[in-house]
Amino acid sequence: MIKKILIANRGEIAVRIIRSCRELGIRSVAVFSDADRAAMHVRYASEAYYIGPSPSRESYLFAEKIIQVALQAKVDAIHPGYGFLSENADFARRCSEVGIKFIGPSSEAITQMGDKITARQTMIAAGVPVVPGTQKSVTNPNDIKKIVEEIGLPVMIKASAGGGGKGMRLVRDQRELFSAVKMAQSEAMSSFGNDTVYIEKYIESPHHIEFQILADKQGNTVHLFERECSVQRRHQKVVEETPSPFITPELREQMGEAAIAAAKAVNYEGAGTIEFLVDANRNFYFLEMNTRLQVEHPITERTTGIDIVKEQINIASGEPLSFKQEEVFQFGHSIECRISAEDPFNNFMPSPGVVRHISEPNGLGIRTDGYVYEGYEIPMHYDPMISKVITWGRTRAEAIDRMRRALYEYKITGVKTSTKFLERIMMNKNFRDGKYDTHFIEKHSEELLTPCANEKTVSVDMAIIATYIDYTNKMEKAAMGDFTLTRTNDKWKEYALKKSVQRI
Repeated sequence: MIKKILIANRGEIAVRIIRSCRELGIRSVAVFSDADRAAMHVRYASEAYYIGPSPSRESYLFAEKIIQVALQAKVDAIHPGYGFLSENADFARRCSEVGIKFIGPSSEAITQMGDKITARQTMIAAGVPVVPGTQKSVTNPNDIKKIVEEIGLPVMIKASAGGGGKGMRLVRDQRELFSAVKMAQSEAMSSFGNDTVYIEKYIESPHHIEFQILADKQGNTVHLFERECSVQRRHQKVVEETPSPFITPELREQMGEAAIAAAKAVNYEGAGTIEFLVDANRNFYFLEMNTRLQVEHPITERTTGIDIVKEQINIASGEPLSFKQEEVFQFGHSIECRISAEDPFNNFMPSPGVVRHISEPNGLGIRTDGYVYEGYEIPMHYDPMISKVITWGRTRAEAIDRMRRALYEYKITGVKTSTKFLERIMMNKNFRDGKYDTHFIEKHSEELLTPCANEKTVSVDMAIIATYIDYTNKMEKAAMGDFTLTRTNDKWKEYALKKSVQRI
């Protein structure tokens, strides 16, 4: 049995994993960089160990350092969360070599599904529909031209080792084809150290649908239904929901069966997702497999009642799944919004800094997975996502209205966040009607991303509140003789700030 787990991650996902460990009576070990010395996951874990400077490559991506800490802490297993080392086959292999369980699939499965070309070949052999395109890398100009003539424009050039929208180029004009291939290769080499690319037919106005998979060591594989992930910006998910308003019951059953077939084709163990593109005529195609926990897993947990992290831990312990496919059902509707420390009305400029005040939403049907607190300094070194708000309702409309209310209640000062942008999505008629695809933000950019006078006023008011809080703290320190204030000027500031706060 697993009694002690090291979480090779940070932020909200580290906190979320520690929570499940605590419920299972398992000791948790946190790791932290210079930037995360005061982070919530460090405070919450049973133990915490320093692993290096702030840059990821010197800390959270320093696999051997994490292995050494795991051995020092005498853990039974390592949970990688998502990102960082979660899909690193070499790291999974090293864990096995030193006798530590890797809470995830085998290194062989990660390798097989991590390479997009190999994954396509595997899915074709398993009878899973794939997007028309190449089954091997392309470099020869004549071959490239011939392939594009066969499948027709537009096409996507994709990095075989890619992810997160990197190493991708859309080609609509034959004259741009060869330059797009070179650019994709260059970006792929820079991002992944591998310039292998392949070509796929570009699916116009698709839906991005993923199926949550769980598979144990006894050969049992189930799906926990789909998640609609089509609200994206530059191929990065922004809002997710389940069930999808676009998928019919018949299509859901077909895609679920295909997802299970895909997982079984690589003898998959643990939690993972099979991602599909679905066109306007509801034809679906395999896109890729994520061999890890997904950011958006809470909405599946909310509608099925299954703790996916606990299932991951139990599977790694050698236990069979605690349920069968026919015992899994969904109740109600759930939506997740990703809260980021960035300014959506200024080209999503990152906004690191000190959190002066935070008030998280709560109430019926609301879950918040976050890691920041008042006084915490959001570092500039990592992903800007600071929290996830998850709502549940008996109906989709109720879940949306509850999310709109939750985003209104979510207040942070000291840094800019994406809450107002997300509120606008919840109020958009096309979103509310379920009539959207992966181009939703692009199509509605003017409505969603143009700042209005009211929001500028709120931004100023929040800055005033933050300044007022700082000021009152200084006054308290001054009263205790910590330092001297120029009383005339500060009394005037106090009066002006109080009036501004009263106006709000």
